[in-house]
Amino acid sequence: MKILIPVRSLGLRCLIFLFIAPCIIMLLTSSTAYAAESISGGQPGLEAAAGGYSPKAVTSGIAAGLYHSMFIKRDGTLCTMGYNNDGQLGDGTTNSRSTPGQIASGVAQVAAGSVHSMFVKKDGTLWAMGWNRDGQLGDGTAANSNTPVQIAEGVAQAAAGVFHTLFVKTDGTLWAMGNNNDGQLGDGTTTSRSTPVQVASGVAQAAAGSAHSLFVKTDGTLWAMGYNNDGQLGDGTINTRGTPVQVASGVVQVAAGGSYSLFLKTDGTLWSMGYNKYGQLGDGTANARGIPVQVASGVVQIAAGCDHSLFVKTDGTLWAMGANYVNQLGDGTTDIRSSPVQVAAGVTQIAAGGSHSLFVKTDGTLWAMGSNYLGQHGDGTTTDRTMPGQIAVGIAQVARN
Repeated sequence: MKILIPVRSLGLRCLIFLFIAPCIIMLLTSSTAYAAESISGGQPGLEAAAGGYSPKAVTSGIAAGLYHSMFIKRDGTLCTMGYNNDGQLGDGTTNSRSTPGQIASGVAQVAAGSVHSMFVKKDGTLWAMGWNRDGQLGDGTAANSNTPVQIAEGVAQAAAGVFHTLFVKTDGTLWAMGNNNDGQLGDGTTTSRSTPVQVASGVAQAAAGSAHSLFVKTDGTLWAMGYNNDGQLGDGTINTRGTPVQVASGVVQVAAGGSYSLFLKTDGTLWSMGYNKYGQLGDGTANARGIPVQVASGVVQIAAGCDHSLFVKTDGTLWAMGANYVNQLGDGTTDIRSSPVQVAAGVTQIAAGGSHSLFVKTDGTLWAMGSNYLGQHGDGTTTDRTMPGQIAVGIAQVARN
């Protein structure tokens, strides 16, 4: 397998995954962020139901991959920046760039995997670009694409993992493609798919991790499938699952990280499970959890990266926990945080990547912190940020299909 990225600023488990054995998938990033609407209506996104939030397909205007980033402007233009060796920026080249480049218009939602990218247009069409050895672009080939290729229609939300992709259609059906060595596509096989296969129905949201997947049904039940050696499926076992297994109920939002998972309940409580060496579960320990543990309350939005996590509270404050070796938590230190630490205020959207983080404020400004080795901050430099720095203005708030 060819080396995909430089090794600077990347956790050991990510390196093992990328460079040695995709079949023993260990850890990386899922970069689809989710947004929620507070019960009082202060945050955009999920609609409030009686006594709490309700499951609803929600999307984000920002995404963070391993070493690349994406954002949507208010006028629907999509911009990308960072690492581009496999065409994941979609600009027709394989040249990395430290400033944003516009690649599409009329875009409603973005999702960034490790080295591939997905976006949904306002007309419901799904587009893909980047690394495609395992068919994660879903175009029926194993050829990389450095320009966007249309994959499907009638799509409400997309989620990109390391080497697999999920999307939810407007009719509530869940579809999957890409690597399936550990059953992460949930179709009952370990056969990788280069074209989308339907997995479930009645789905509101989906999230893709390294080699596991999560989805929430419209009835609030949480389902999981794929690799489970660290308990990231949350079913109380370490058994890999080739078909979805129900994990919890009363759930409105999910995020899948490297080998761990986060979910938000209707009452605003945040729960986590899986790998926890760097404290990314936020429970004050470094102990892996095979069943969900409650971490916080009053939460409206969650994001999971390689081995760090972000969440936003109803008051708009941004909190972070987990690995911090290149300042991805944005607290001005490189200290691992096993309990949440407040980072910013007035935040409406978040995205957690390999070792960098993005967020949008209420004024539409985009901020970044952490690794910037390949220009993923888009500020024209390759200088890491120890604390959040403003990158761009005029960013779209939560988009809906």
